[in-house]
Amino acid sequence: MSATFGQHLVGRDQELGFLFGHLREVEFRGRAVGLLGEPGVGKSALLDHVLVHAESHGFTVLTARASQAETAFPFAGLHQLLRPLLPSADRLPVNQRDALLACFAMTDSNATNPFFTSLAVLELVVEAARRAPVLLAVDDLHWMDQPSIDVVGFVARRIANERVVLLCTSRPRPLPFADHRTVEWLELAGIDTASSAALLEARAPQLSWSARDRVLRQAHGNPLALLEFATALESGRNAWSDGDEDLPMTTRLERAFAVRVEHLDAPVRAVLAIAAIDDGDSISDLLAAASRLYGSSIGPPMAQPAFDQGLLVPTGDRYRIAHPLIGSALRQSSSLAARREAHAALAEVLGDHPDRATWHRASSMSERDEQVAADLEQAAGRARRRGAVASAAAWLERAAALSPDPASQATRLLSAAELSFQLGRFNEVERIKGQVAQMTLQTRDRSRLLWLEGVFHDGSTGEPAEVRRLVDMAADATASNDSDLAMQLLVGAARRVWWRDPGKILRHQIVLAAERVGVPANDPRLLAIYALAESHEYSQMVFDHLERWISDADVRPELAGLLGIAAFCTGDFPRALTFLSTPIEALRTQGRLSLLAEALAIRAWAEIYLGIFEVARSADEAVRLADETGQSTWAATARIAVAFDHAVRGGHEADHDLLTQAQLVALRTPNASSSLLAGVQLARGVAELGIDHHEQAYRELRRVFDPADPAFQRAQQVWTLSYLADAAVHTGQEAEARTILGSMERLAGASPAAGATIALEYSRAVLAENTSAETLFEGALHGAGRKLPWHRARVELAYGSWLRRHRRVIESRVPLRAARDDFHAVGARTWAARANAELRATGERGWQPSPAPRELLSPQEAQIADLAAQGLSNREIGERLFLSHRTVGSHLYRIFPKMGVTSRSQLAGALTDAGDDSRE
Repeated sequence: MSATFGQHLVGRDQELGFLFGHLREVEFRGRAVGLLGEPGVGKSALLDHVLVHAESHGFTVLTARASQAETAFPFAGLHQLLRPLLPSADRLPVNQRDALLACFAMTDSNATNPFFTSLAVLELVVEAARRAPVLLAVDDLHWMDQPSIDVVGFVARRIANERVVLLCTSRPRPLPFADHRTVEWLELAGIDTASSAALLEARAPQLSWSARDRVLRQAHGNPLALLEFATALESGRNAWSDGDEDLPMTTRLERAFAVRVEHLDAPVRAVLAIAAIDDGDSISDLLAAASRLYGSSIGPPMAQPAFDQGLLVPTGDRYRIAHPLIGSALRQSSSLAARREAHAALAEVLGDHPDRATWHRASSMSERDEQVAADLEQAAGRARRRGAVASAAAWLERAAALSPDPASQATRLLSAAELSFQLGRFNEVERIKGQVAQMTLQTRDRSRLLWLEGVFHDGSTGEPAEVRRLVDMAADATASNDSDLAMQLLVGAARRVWWRDPGKILRHQIVLAAERVGVPANDPRLLAIYALAESHEYSQMVFDHLERWISDADVRPELAGLLGIAAFCTGDFPRALTFLSTPIEALRTQGRLSLLAEALAIRAWAEIYLGIFEVARSADEAVRLADETGQSTWAATARIAVAFDHAVRGGHEADHDLLTQAQLVALRTPNASSSLLAGVQLARGVAELGIDHHEQAYRELRRVFDPADPAFQRAQQVWTLSYLADAAVHTGQEAEARTILGSMERLAGASPAAGATIALEYSRAVLAENTSAETLFEGALHGAGRKLPWHRARVELAYGSWLRRHRRVIESRVPLRAARDDFHAVGARTWAARANAELRATGERGWQPSPAPRELLSPQEAQIADLAAQGLSNREIGERLFLSHRTVGSHLYRIFPKMGVTSRSQLAGALTDAGDDSRE
C-alpha cells in the first residue's frame, strides 16, 4: 500500500533527502527523528523506504510495528525492536541483564528497575553500533505500550554521540513524548497535485475522468486515500454519498476498507475479525481462533483471500494488518457482541500466554465477574514486578471495571491511582480520585484516598483552603490512630507552605497537628515539618535533634532525605549536604530518577548558599533528570541554580533563557511561585553585582524582602540578605538595608544556623557605621564563613574596599589580594576581576589569571572526570549517570586534551590544579 513506482516513492523527494542525510551523518552524530501525520499520509511508506536504504548501506536495522491491540501489553513493542539483540544480553552487567530479561518474563529474577531496563537497551544498541551503524525504526509509536515508549524515549535522549539513528512514526495528537526535545518531529502533509495525479494514473489508469477528479478532490494528497478510493470506484462498491467529502479522512478510509471486507466469504471475515483484536502476530493462533469463531476449521487456503486482497501481510509464520486503519475499520464495522465473541475465541487458544488470555477473556465479558477481575489483578502484579508500572495501572482499572463488589472495585481503582502517582501522572490520579470519591469506602481505602490527596507537592495548588483541608484530614487520621497517614498528609501540607507562605496561623496549625500525632520528637518527618513550616521558630529544636542523627540515618535513605530537607530549610547547609549524600547515592543505585532529581536540586542550592560552585555535580544533572521525568518545578529549581553559577563564574548577566523558563513554571504552578521567583531574583541580583550594576542589583534583590511581592519567601530572604547589603552600600540605601537587617535578626533568632549566620555577619559589617565597621569585619573574617572561600572572599573584598575608601591603601592590599585569589580559586571570574580592579586602584598591577583546567569542561564532562579520577570504569560511570559506557568513553576522549593529560591516572592531579597566577 505504499505510494511507489517500483523503487521510487512518489512526491517525497524532499523528505527522503532529509532522512537520508541523517543516515549519512551517523558517523558524526546520532539523531532521533519522528514523522508526524494523519492516517494514510505515507508515514509507514517513508519509513519502509528508509529501512531499505539503510540496509543497503550497511546499517543494522531493528524494527517494531506497534498495533492498537498490543497497547495494553507491557514491553510488547520493545521485545519486537530488541529481539535480534537479546542473545547478547548475557554480556550486560547483572543488574541490567536481570532488569531487561525480567520485563520480557525471561527470568525468575524480581529485578524491576525500569531505568536499568532502559540502560540495558541503550548498552545493547550502542554495542551493536560498534560493529555497524544502527537504525531503530518504530512504526505507529502512538500505539506502542507505555513501558516500551518510555524506554524508546530514554534511548532517544542518549544517542547524540553514538552511531545510532532512531526513526519513528506517530499520529500528531497527542505526541507520544511529553518532552518535545526527545525527538525532532517532521510533520507530513499530503503529496502535491502532480504527484497525486501521477500515482493515481499508475495505479488506476482505467478510471474515468470524472471518477479520477473525484478521487483527487477527496484524497487531498493522502496517498492511501488515492489508492483505496480508486480501488473502491473500480470495484463498483464505493458506498459513497454526496456528503462524504465533509467527513474526516479517517472515517472515509475506514468506510472504504469496511466495504471491501463485506464482500468476502465468511471464513475470511472470521480471520479478519480475529486479526482486528489480536495483540499477537502468530498465523497459527490467528487461524485457530478464527476456526473457533467460525465454528469449523479454517486452514491457510481458506484465509488466503485476506492476504491476496492486501488486508493482511504475511512474514513467514507471522502476519500483520497491512494498515492500522484496516484494523480500525474492522472493529468499527462489527457489533460489540461480535467483538466479544472474537475476544473469547482468541482467549481460548492462548493457553501458553496467560496474561494475554486474561486480557481477551476480560474483553469478552458482558457483565462483571470477580474471577476475571482477580485474574486481571494478578496479571497487573506480574506486570508491576517486570517494571511495567503503566501497564499494571491500566490492568487494575480494567479489573475494577469488572468487579461486582463495589468495595473491591474501589480498592483496585486506588491501587491504579497509586501506581499512576509513582509515574507522576497527576491527571490520571485526579480522574481516578474523582471516581472513588463517589463510592462507599472501607476504612483502609478511605485512608489511601486521603493519602492521595496529600501527595502532590510538585505542581499542586498551595491555596490556604487546600492546605487547611490536608491538616483537617491529618487530624482525622490521628483520631483513627493512623499515624503514618497523618504524617504523610502533614509533610505534604508543610511542603506546600514552603513553596508559598499561607500565613503564620496556618503554618502553626500544621506544626500543632504534627505534634498531636504523637511520634517521637526526633522523627525525621516531624523535623521536616518543623523546618518546612516554621524554619526560624523551630530551628534550634531541629538543630539539636539533627546533631543526634548519624549521616545515613541508620542506613535508611528515605529518612536521611527528610533529615536533609530539615537541615536545608533551617539553613544548616553543611549538614544538609551530609544527609543528602546518602539518599542521592541510594536513589542513583536504585535508578529512581524522579526522586534523585529532587534530591540533587536541593543539594545544588545547599552548595550555592555555602558558596561551593561545583554545581555541575548537582544542578546540571538535576535539570536533565527532572526534564526527563517531567518534574517541572524541580527542573526550574535546578535551572535557577545553574544560572546563579553562571552569573558568579563570569556571565555579564544571569542566563536569560534559564530564568525565563523558571518564571514560566512559577506562573503555571502557583504553589511554587514565591520560592522559584525568590531564586530568580537572587540569581539576577548576583549577576548585576558581579559587573558593578548596583542600582539594578538592589532593585532585583529588594523584591525578595517585600511581603506584597510574589518573590517574597520567608527563609530565602535571610540567605539573600548579604547580597542586598552589598548593593545597598553602593547605592545610598544603607538606612533601608539596616532596617531590613534588624528584621532579619529578629526572624533568625538568637541561635541561627550557618546560612543565616554567614549572611548576618557579612551584612552587619558592610552596613555598619565607621566606628564599628572594622571590628565587625574582623569578626566576619573569623566567623561562620571563614572556611568557605566564596564567603571569606566576599568579606575580604568588602573589607579591603572599606580600607581603601578610608585612605588606608597599603593595608587594603592584603585583604584585596586574598579576595582576588580566593575568587579565582572558586572560579568566580567576575568577582576576581572586581577585586583586582580595587587592587589596581591602590597602585598594584600585573595580575594575569590563567583558567583552572576544570573550567574548560562542561558540567557533564566535569562529573565524568571526577568519577574517572576516583577510579571508576567507563561502565560504572555510565551506570551512575544513566549513559552508555561508550558515551562515557567519548567524553573522556575529549576531556583528556582539555585537561592536558594522557591517562586516567593523571586526572586527579589535573582536576585539583587551580592554574598558576602570573604576577609582576
